[in-house]
Amino acid sequence: MIQRRHIFFAGGYDPQGVDGFYGMFRSAVKRFLRFWPVKVEVSPPTILSDSFAHWTIEAAGPNWKTSTRYDFLRQEEIIRSNIAESMVTQLPRALWWIVDDIVSGTMARVLRSCWRFAAHHIYFQILLLVWIAIAIGGGWLAGAMMARFTGLPGWTAVILGIVVGVGIFAALRPLFDRWHVVQITNHWPLLRRFGRGEPSCFDRPIDTCAERLISAARANEADEIVVIGHSGGCVLALAIVARALERDPDLGKHGPKVAVVTLGSIMPAVAMHPSATAMRDMVRRIAVEPSITWADCQSRKDIMNFWDFDPVAGIGVETGPERCNPTVWQVRFKDMVSPEFYRRLRTNFFRLHYQFILGSDRRAPYDYVMLTCGPLPAVEWAKNPQAALASFAEDGALPQTKTGAAMPAAAS
Repeated sequence: MIQRRHIFFAGGYDPQGVDGFYGMFRSAVKRFLRFWPVKVEVSPPTILSDSFAHWTIEAAGPNWKTSTRYDFLRQEEIIRSNIAESMVTQLPRALWWIVDDIVSGTMARVLRSCWRFAAHHIYFQILLLVWIAIAIGGGWLAGAMMARFTGLPGWTAVILGIVVGVGIFAALRPLFDRWHVVQITNHWPLLRRFGRGEPSCFDRPIDTCAERLISAARANEADEIVVIGHSGGCVLALAIVARALERDPDLGKHGPKVAVVTLGSIMPAVAMHPSATAMRDMVRRIAVEPSITWADCQSRKDIMNFWDFDPVAGIGVETGPERCNPTVWQVRFKDMVSPEFYRRLRTNFFRLHYQFILGSDRRAPYDYVMLTCGPLPAVEWAKNPQAALASFAEDGALPQTKTGAAMPAAAS
């Protein structure tokens, strides 16, 4: 039974940072309390450094009480800086990402493994190409009209065409930002670099979090330590645990149970590139580590994750009989929200992708608040979510411990 928990959370490539993710968590708790008759108190966030913020959650049912420290890995300044780079820098990098994925066969591998994920990738790549084509077309038209109707020298028309094309491209950026095109096409070239083991902007936050994870395990002040990654944060979460294991092979043996939970992971698309040996090595390290529990949460309705997919064998990692991870946890968003709300959600792909870390409208085998703040270990939810949910009484009580003894009443 968990009374003290330490969470390390790595979000996706999202520039909203502490305020945005804390707001989402508070909103999830409010929705949670509508149908769970328990107490949950969330402290305001505290900024610890440019790498970390944290808040605490005190949750209590009729006969259980859990205290959670929630450490948020800050990446917002890195992401904002990357997205703010000149498009002169970003465009060649993004275009090479598209070409390389095709030439290397990565796109074909992703397409065979999960066609819906591949479709969303292709969608953003096409949007980028359309954006460029509109700017080039507009510039060419302006130059052609200048040459035809003014009689000016051809070089003048060329210069005008370039200026108009650049202007059109810049004028359209707010629209394509709103469609997340810059965010996605900025992220993936960096992920490709990281997957190959080359220096990247992700190295410092991963190193910092790995050291904090090692310190937390050695301090032995929690019953459970859970490293959670969502979306692109799943790549970081796996890297954090793998790097911590490199520095301390006894990480999961110091006392607290150590688990890594990947929600809506995009890691397979990183690892499927032929040169992503570093990413596959990280996956292999965790897949064969018995002292670490890894749960990979997948949802069929989320086109931005890999559904019904083995995140180890599926990326070409062979482990043999040593393999003990992960547990694949298939999540149904339809079970988590009302039919009316689900109908509104099902065509909002980004909103669905975030449902892993947002609130529910009703009790379900997967609930992010209960996973992070409840009294059951993460591994119990992952391995048998239906039984974990059924173990709670209508009033939120957890009638018995593993040994069958009644839990003592929580302090008011």
